[in-house]
Amino acid sequence: MGKKENIVAVIPARGGSKGIPRKNLKLLEGKPLIAHIIETALKVPEIDRVLVSTDDWEIAKVAKKYGAEVPFMRLEELSGDTVLTAPVLQHSVDWLKENENYNTDIIVLVYATSPLLKSEKISEALKKIEGKPEVDSVVSLVLDDKYHWKKVDGKLVRIYPNKIMRRQDMDPYLRENGALYIMRKKILEETGNYIGGNIDYVMMKEKDSWDIDTEHDLRIIEALMKTDND
Repeated sequence: MGKKENIVAVIPARGGSKGIPRKNLKLLEGKPLIAHIIETALKVPEIDRVLVSTDDWEIAKVAKKYGAEVPFMRLEELSGDTVLTAPVLQHSVDWLKENENYNTDIIVLVYATSPLLKSEKISEALKKIEGKPEVDSVVSLVLDDKYHWKKVDGKLVRIYPNKIMRRQDMDPYLRENGALYIMRKKILEETGNYIGGNIDYVMMKEKDSWDIDTEHDLRIIEALMKTDND
């Protein structure tokens, strides 16, 4: 058996949010939104460290209260509306290496906006990559068996499936749901992205894939949490 790989979960959490002001601190079932994903990540036995990358001192305080590490405050140039996630991840693992001499092998990217993601699903995804050098990244997907249309030369065209058929006869798409990404650090460094190389996947249920962008989403997820027994 080879050396245990160091697995770090990173939760990006800016202070600014246009859809829902102070979104990461909004209460959901009596807890700040970010607390739910922190607690989920902390329950995953394969994860060694859970970090929150934020530019906001209040978020940092809440993250620490619920058990996450906040060893640094995010740089100003990584805190704008147009900043992509990959540089935020790179900064996190670089900081650990430069300041703690800690080598990250595998990065787990999760978001506060996906509070229905379960720790068991993260463990399932990690089993696809940990100790398997042939796998470079893992993404969470959801079954998409709906009809898809697009405009072609100004006209609506059904692109998949191209005719009406029974759902059980479809060969449905798999849709990226944005809840969970896992990557080897080398993929992040070599591609500048958090998905690449040889990609594996885990399937999630539609109801667990809900992403919070609006106050309406928040209320729906709150209702799902009250009734979810699975």
